[in-house]
Order: sequence, then structure tokens, then C-alpha cells
Amino acid sequence: MTLSLYNTLTRRREPFETLEEGRVRMYVCGPTVYADAHIGHAMSAIVFDMIRRYLEYQGYEVTYVTNFTDVDDKIIIRAQETGQDPFELAQYFTDKYLRHLSDLNIKPADSYPRVTSEISNIIRAIEELGETDYAYAVDGSVYFRVGRNDDYGKLSRRRQEDALSGTRVEGEEGKENYADFALWKGAKMGEPSWESPWGAGRPGWHIECSVMCLHHLGESIDIHGGGNDLIFPHHENEIAQSESLTGKPFARYWIHNGMLQLSGEKMSKSIGNLVTIDSFLHQYSADALRMLIFSGHYRKPVSYSDESIGAAVRSTARLRGGLRPATGTVAVGEEVNGLREVSESARSGFRIAMDDDFNTSSALSHLFELVRAINTARAAGVSGPFFQAAQDTLRELAGVLGLSLTETADSDGDVLAAKPFIDLLVSVRTELRQKKEWAMADKVREGLAAHSVQLEDTANGTTWRIEEAA
Repeated sequence: MTLSLYNTLTRRREPFETLEEGRVRMYVCGPTVYADAHIGHAMSAIVFDMIRRYLEYQGYEVTYVTNFTDVDDKIIIRAQETGQDPFELAQYFTDKYLRHLSDLNIKPADSYPRVTSEISNIIRAIEELGETDYAYAVDGSVYFRVGRNDDYGKLSRRRQEDALSGTRVEGEEGKENYADFALWKGAKMGEPSWESPWGAGRPGWHIECSVMCLHHLGESIDIHGGGNDLIFPHHENEIAQSESLTGKPFARYWIHNGMLQLSGEKMSKSIGNLVTIDSFLHQYSADALRMLIFSGHYRKPVSYSDESIGAAVRSTARLRGGLRPATGTVAVGEEVNGLREVSESARSGFRIAMDDDFNTSSALSHLFELVRAINTARAAGVSGPFFQAAQDTLRELAGVLGLSLTETADSDGDVLAAKPFIDLLVSVRTELRQKKEWAMADKVREGLAAHSVQLEDTANGTTWRIEEAA
């Protein structure tokens, strides 16, 4: 099966064909760094990390670029509120976000461009747009002429007359058209600024990503990604600017992830409806967040609640359970052959699912099938190279999703905190069984099962695992 993906630009699934054979150039919009990042930001980073990992698993050479917006109205306002230098504020939250990416097992980008390091390139691009009459200056600011683009709105499917200005500060005076958006903003008292042909000022929001992408990946790229809240105006305006500059298609595929929702609403700093990455990782593992996201589809909303994260924790623990060591000595036989067949089937099914627009929920189902087969084989006393190969397959496929399956002292705190008590109850049940007090032993089993703890009685003793939610 050939990889197909949903292209927001065409509103349909398309076979994946790269501009250059064997190579993928991929740009993903990064955060504006003015406050602690939340798990909604993490969702976008995790989704595109998964896509990158799968493309690399398929043999592509991926050049991955994601940016930081480190000068912006929100940064300036926050700096003024706190009395901090805006550049120091942005640097602090940039460094913190990079640490979070590592904590979340997100592969480092090939480049992390920042707006403040691209000012000269941005000015040059705006000058070129002015020379071709796509841009005009008004009182120290520069605007893009939306009306010059006949196909403006092709990504968002909005008509020009329905478009809003798309700038983060409204009320600009002197624009030719209300839909025109700022490429350069004239300096205001107390705000960061740079000298330019139009006077001191700073870049508009949209031109930043166009220039950073062009500078680091070239005039045309394979994949441009981000959250679906960026389709309009940000990505629409990126297309208008970039294609006006180069005369070439900007990105072949536009991929957008859905939003992570709390209480039915998109997580947002502006309304305080969020869970920070810090607070999440204090309670749960990075694997648990990936499991929550990948249990659905990347283009759909993900609901965050005690119930949904609890199910993700249990599912993660079950996958980890497939890596428990063998306890027997059986190296040949029907059980061994069955495990080998399931391993091959899991690998094939996983790739088919991922080729279907990165259908991670279906891909995970094949991992759970493999874990069931591993656990059954372990209970039957299977060990040896085929048992190890099945576990290696589990690690390999989980790794494509960025799941480490490593149980650490601070991962999934509820499960780890309960471990000593579960071990104690299992020990008590073993003693009850030895005394042939079957009714009490069954009561212990049933009590543990009520809390999703599944017991396995083998010739070498009783083991337990957390069963994933039904």
C-alpha cells in the first residue's frame, strides 16, 4: 500500500509524492514564546514528530524545520506587564520549550529559526514584494495587497470579501483594503524595532514563517504543517506571500492537526483553559500523552479529562507489559509458531494503518494484538529467540510512534504508586491459593480486576498487568 494523506489544500486524500525522490522537506509552525507551553502545543509537536518518524521509517530523508516567534504583540504585552526585557522573556520560554520537547521524546528539528535572527531576510522579501506591486507602504508600515491574488482563499476556502485582516492588532489606518495584512509594522514607543527602508519597525506575523521556510528549505517544500487554527489567516497569508515572491507552489501538502480540548473547548492561554506541559509531566509520562493523542486521529479533536488520560495510562502500561521478560524455557512448538505469525501480521497491519493517512488508532490495535500474543506465549512458558524477536518488533513499531515504553520513577504516577500494594495483594492471593482458600483468592482477583489489574497465573508464579480500557 502506498502512503496517502489528507491535503487541506485539496480537501482530499492524495498519494504521497515528494518533489525530490527519497527526500522530504517539512516545515511546521512553532510557538509564540511568551508563557509556559501547554499540552495543546505538545499535541501539534507530537503529531508532526510521529509523521516525521514514520516517513523516516519508510526510508525518506527528512529535513525538518520548526520556528519560534520571539517578537510579537503578545510577547511585548507580557514583558510590559512583568517589567521584563522582551528578548530575555522570549529566550527564557524558548529554552524551556526546547527542554519540554526533549522530555516528550520529540526528535530535535534540523533547524529552529527565530524571527529575530531573520530580520534582514524578512526586510529583503518585503522589498521584493513592493517591487512587484504586491506590497505598499503607509506611514512606516507595509501591507500586502490581497486583491492582487486571484486565488487568495484557496486553502481556507474563504472569499476575499469575507476575509478579515488577520493581523494581531486591529485598527490600522491608511490600508487600501480592510483585508490587506501587515508585512511590516511601524515602531511604537517602548517596543522592539529594527531599521528598515520604511523606518524603524518590526515584522508582521505572517511574513516571518514565509521567509524562514524559504531561507531554510527552499522555494517549494513537500509538507507544511500546524494546528488547524492556523489555516486562516496565517497559512492562507503564507501562501499568498510566498507564491507572490517565487511564482511557484509553496507547499505540495498542507497537514493540520486537530485541537486538544479541555471541557469541550480548545486549550488557550487567553482564556486560561489549559494544562501546562510542566504540570502534565509531573503526573504522567510522555508516553501517556502520546497514547491519548494517538488513540484518536490526528485531524480530529482530542478530549482531555480524568477518564481519557486514565485510559491512556492503562493502555500505556499494557504495552509496557508486553516487554516483561520470559519466565519459561519453551523455544519450539505451536505457541512459538503462533507468536511468529502474529509478529509478522502486526508489522504488516501497522504499516497498512499508517499508510492510511497516519491512522494511529488502527496502528495501535496491531500493537495490542502483538502484546496479547506475547503475554499468552509467556504464560505458556515460551522463551528464546522468537519471543525476543516479538518483543523487538513491539519496541520497533512503538518507536515509530515515539513511544519509549520505558517505566521510570516518575512516569504514570498513579500506576507506579500502586505497584507495592498490588504486589502485596498478589502475594496474599498466592498464600490463599496455597491454603486452598479459593473463595477469598477469587475475591482478591475480582477486586484487582475492578481496578483494571489483570492477573496471569503461570507455572512460575503469578504476574500482573494494567489492562487498557475497553
